[in-house]
Order: sequence, then C-alpha cells, then structure tokens
Amino acid sequence: MPSVTAAQYGDNRRMAEAGGRTLTGDAVEMLPGAGYTDVPAQRATSAARGLTFTRRRQWIFDVAAVVVAALDVSLRVVPESQPYQWVLSIIAVAAVAFRRRFPFLVVLVTFPGFFAGWAQLAAMIALGTLARRKLLTTPTYVGAAMVWMSRFFLWPVDEFLKLDWRTHVHDAIYGCIVAGMPIAIGLLAHAREQLSARIAELAESRERERMLHAHAVRADERARLAREMHDVVSHQVSLIAMQAGALRMAAADPNAKQVAGTIRTLSTRTLEELRQLVSVLRTTNGDDSPQPRIEDLPQLVAGAGFPVRLAVEVDSLPAPVSGAVYRTVQEALTNVRKHADGAATSVRIAAVGEELRVEVHNEPSAHPDRRRLPGGGHGLVGLRERAALLNGVFEAGPSEDGGFSVRVTFPLGCAAHGS
Repeated sequence: MPSVTAAQYGDNRRMAEAGGRTLTGDAVEMLPGAGYTDVPAQRATSAARGLTFTRRRQWIFDVAAVVVAALDVSLRVVPESQPYQWVLSIIAVAAVAFRRRFPFLVVLVTFPGFFAGWAQLAAMIALGTLARRKLLTTPTYVGAAMVWMSRFFLWPVDEFLKLDWRTHVHDAIYGCIVAGMPIAIGLLAHAREQLSARIAELAESRERERMLHAHAVRADERARLAREMHDVVSHQVSLIAMQAGALRMAAADPNAKQVAGTIRTLSTRTLEELRQLVSVLRTTNGDDSPQPRIEDLPQLVAGAGFPVRLAVEVDSLPAPVSGAVYRTVQEALTNVRKHADGAATSVRIAAVGEELRVEVHNEPSAHPDRRRLPGGGHGLVGLRERAALLNGVFEAGPSEDGGFSVRVTFPLGCAAHGS
C-alpha cells in the first residue's frame, strides 16, 4: 500500500499553508493570498526585461552620438573648405554608429576626418568607447596619440608652420585635454559597470546564503518533527499494537478477538506509516516512493471497517488530481470513523465536462451513544488547501438526513498548471 504520508510531507511541491511561507526545492514561495511567486521564474523575467532595456538604451545613445557628431561638423564648416574635407568628416560621423562593434577601427576611420576635416567630437566619442572597451592598452594609447595629433596639427601644413611657438604649446595642452577627457570618461564608465556587476554578484551571493539558511532551517525543523514522532507517537502506537495482540490472545469471545485483531492490524499499519513519515522527514528532497492514486481507492475502502459504497466513473486522471482525490476520500473516511462510526457511506467520483467532482456522504452514526474520538478540524482545512492548490472548490457540511457530506470539484483543464 502506498504511503499515506509521502504526498503531504515528502513531496517537493508546495504545501498548503493558508498564505504562509513554504520552503520548496530551490525557492521560498508564498502560497495563494500572500503574493510570493517562484523565484527562478522571476529572475528569468527580470533578466529578459533588463536585456531589452539595455539594448534600447544603447540604440538611443548611438543615435544621439551620431547626431551630436554631425551637428559638430555642420557648425565648424568654413567657407573655404575643400570637398575632400566634407567627405572625410561625413565618413567619420557615419563610423560613430559602429564604434561598439569595432572600437579601434572606428578610431582609425575618424582620424582623417578630425585631422583634415571637422569631426572632432566623432573622434573623441570613438576614443571614449575604445577606452571603455580596451582600458589602458596599446590600442587606446595609439588612439589617444592620433586624437592628440589631430588637435595639435593644423591642416594644411603651411598654415601650421605660420603659427608661433606659444600657439603650438597651447594647442599641445589643449590636445592633451581633447584626448584625455574621453579616455577618462570611458574608464569611469567601465568602472561603473564593474561596480554594478560586483553589486549584482553580491546580491546573488546574499540570495544564495538566504536560500541555504532557509534549507538549514527546514532541515532542522524536519529533524525535530522526526524525533518527536519517533519518540512519542511511534512509542504510543507500538504499545497499542502490543496490547491489542495480548488482548487477542487472551480473549475468549470471538467478537473480542476480531476487534482486537482489527486494532492490531490498524495500529501496525499506522506504525509502518509513521516510520515511513520519519524516514521522509529525515531526507532532504522528500520521498520518491509511488504516490497513492485513484486506482488505490478500492483497497482503501476495503480496510475502512464500515460499509462503504464506491462509484468511480472516470478512467484516468492527471497525477496531481488523482493523488488529491485519494487524499480527499481518505480524510473523509477517517472523519466518518471518528465522528460517525458504523455509518453507511457512499463515495462517488465522476467527470462532468472539464470538471471532476468528488463527493463523500455518510448517513447518521449507527452508534449515536458511542463516545466520539477527538478532532481538531485540521483534516478539512488540509483538504481545502489541497483543493486550492489545484484551483478546485471544497465544500463540507451537514446534510439534510443528519449525515455529513464532503464535496470537491477539480478543474481537469488546470490540473497541470495547478501542480
């Protein structure tokens, strides 16, 4: 018989906890009503949005760089300019659009436009991108020298030779500023990127530490529960089984022997389930044993200990729904045994359209004077939460004939999503 505890305690799926946190697998989730969702899915969505935003921002900056470079050329044109100066400047402006893919090549292309034309900003933008990508390497030094030369040297040569030495010194200093400023900005942008990456890595590291701490807390709690169940519950059930066996051997009345045998059988089965539960709680990833399904209901009904009429009008179900149906019927029969012992009970499972309807109805107790077993109502709460995980509807309450009914509706179309 499949373990009746594996699906509740040994499954990696979410456990219903009425809007509280539950630790599962690789994430901390918040169940319906609390607002938390699957963490890996959120990370993937955020990464996709971040990539789209980055590409859009780069495209805007590229267009702005080309526009600024073109505006710089248009404002610096002199009346006595030559056609080749126009050509070189336009080529330099157009090359700015490719500076991210070919930073050093774009610096080489913009050099003639700055040296013999008016594409100063185009060359500076290209040099800044080169410094951002290559840092202080040989290509950056070569590009800086070319930009400095373009600003220091005056084209044509005869005009350069007419300048006095004070002007040459001034142009050399200004050339250092023109070449150094884009390099400084590029290095600053690179440092900002590195800092942002380090901050992101730190956040991910803290998230991993938080997850490890959550796993450790869950493991400690599971170990504590396992100890309590082994030391207290299992001990008491073992005593019940031993006392029932002794009563069966000593009793002379056949009915008493049968009752004692039933008690021993049920207590032994309960003890096996408790041992499986303790084993599940001491594992990290849960139980891999087969989960009970709707096909196991005849065996469950046969061991109920009171008359049960089972009607299953469905062939096969998805695994999550099948397991939920089994747990619903199991808990309903347990409640009948506790609160209406001996009452005739009917179980009907039928598929109506895209819905699966489960109904467990019991008549009034056959022994109304017998003392009822205590109950805290946690079983029905668990059934309601289990149904909510599969987008189902749970109803339970007294019936008109004095009995009790449990009804659950599962949408078959949403079973895969709910799991």
